[in-house]
Amino acid sequence: MSTTIMADHPAWQESSQGDLVRVVEFTGVVWVAHWVDESLVLRPVGSDAMDAPQPAYALPIRLPYLPEAALLADELARLGTVLRLNNPSLWDALLGALLRKGARSCDAKIVYRRMCSAHGRTVDTFAGPLSLAPTPERILDLPDEAFAAAGAALDRDAMRAAAEAYRDHAPYWHTLDVEQLVTSLATVDHVDHWIAAVAAADYRGDFSVYPITDLSLRTLAHKIAPDMQLPSSDHEFATLWRKWAPDRTGLHTLTQFTLAWGTHARTRTQTAR
Repeated sequence: MSTTIMADHPAWQESSQGDLVRVVEFTGVVWVAHWVDESLVLRPVGSDAMDAPQPAYALPIRLPYLPEAALLADELARLGTVLRLNNPSLWDALLGALLRKGARSCDAKIVYRRMCSAHGRTVDTFAGPLSLAPTPERILDLPDEAFAAAGAALDRDAMRAAAEAYRDHAPYWHTLDVEQLVTSLATVDHVDHWIAAVAAADYRGDFSVYPITDLSLRTLAHKIAPDMQLPSSDHEFATLWRKWAPDRTGLHTLTQFTLAWGTHARTRTQTAR
């Protein structure tokens, strides 16, 4: 069975060889994640650490078996096993979700990478320099002009509010389960339920809490199975989605595979160019 990586986080980018790479910080060590030949290779930077972040795997066996969902499920099953490197940093997950809110995926990636390269920690890797997200403390120290220069002027207040809240509440947030985390994050100024749920899903790797009313999810479902008659309204689509996946494991699998199909399709297109 083939393996497909879910490269939904804006930190993922292509190397000069067309492979996917990103850096993450785990237990104080920076790791380079390299997706090549259907394998995820993790290398520590400037360290001989062995305790690498562990990727999560999802199998298509939990996709919907209902006949009415067959066209979608059959296409998603072609992905084989879906691998995802869950974000080891809750702060980075929250920052990424903030920038994705209301922006096209390509625009969010550009702004995220500008903020990282200008204000985050940059390390030298086999794929060239790669940057981590700026810390909450760094965000709070930035002048207004720095946000504008990165194209993040509209997100400035939200990023500052999130940074302040993370500084004050991170130890507590790390103790919460995924649903409690969504609820708590959503109490932060400028952080709505969508941002909270996307951040929690990225950090915990549990897509049963991902907002299934999200337009991008419905758009992907239409692209995957264009011959299916899918609802066009948020409420009707969410009702159908939950009918197809009535338990949390099924909902996680269906949502994750659909989002993975979107990143997989873009990756294949980019690599072919």
